[in-house]
Amino acid sequence: MTEDTAGALADREWRFIREEARDGPMQMALDEVAAETAADGGPRTVRVYRWDPSTLSLGYGQDPDTVDWEHCADEGISVTRRQTGGGGIYHDLHGDVSYSIVAPKAELPGDLMDAYHLLCEPILDAFDRLGVDADYVSDPMPEIWSPACYLRELHPAHDIVADGRKISGNAQYRRRDAVVQHGSLTYSARAAEHLDVFDGHDVDPGRFRERVVGVDELADVSRAETVAAVEAALTTWTDATEGEWTDAELERARERADEKYANDEWVRRRPDDRS
Repeated sequence: MTEDTAGALADREWRFIREEARDGPMQMALDEVAAETAADGGPRTVRVYRWDPSTLSLGYGQDPDTVDWEHCADEGISVTRRQTGGGGIYHDLHGDVSYSIVAPKAELPGDLMDAYHLLCEPILDAFDRLGVDADYVSDPMPEIWSPACYLRELHPAHDIVADGRKISGNAQYRRRDAVVQHGSLTYSARAAEHLDVFDGHDVDPGRFRERVVGVDELADVSRAETVAAVEAALTTWTDATEGEWTDAELERARERADEKYANDEWVRRRPDDRS
């Protein structure tokens, strides 16, 4: 995409929320609330966000025994659970840049591959703005250790690579007639920190770096410049108006975070308990 090219959904009402730093439970609750807003006829939402403190987000069905809970507690790393599947992702306060795109389900392709490729257009544009040659992985790459999302088998639908290594992962879920796509762009691949949140593996940092790369290895740009590129790509693609959460949305999100995303019963549930 070029910098002045809007996407196929730019004729709708979009709200852009500039990067906010919040804890993991609140970030996941806000995605869910944004989906309810879109489903109820409110604006669609694009946003960039930061996990503060650094957070391990578990996949929807992930076994809690794969987490080094003691290490996370000792290092002040929050643990939450996403609505999307896959493995766990360590969202480093400095090394991770996250985004979400939320729109009514009826406006998006029914085919999952088509939906991913539509909603990833601005993410690929962001890498282009940064001077990073990134694209979908062309062929599946075998898993190294499946509980860690960035070490799972790479899939051409939603895994983006640069220099032959994963630089972005993206996932979708549908709720109340709306679709949430959220994902992470790796600004700095902090291998040891990423691996240390997990338990029960023998992957060393060298092997992690063979699979994962950060923007800072490929382009001479700061994290702030990376965030600005993602924000510019998202707002250009949607022609969004800068906005903010309503008081009612924030109140609902805080309640949802307490009830679910910060609740041990949700976060530490067993894989066979999907309620």
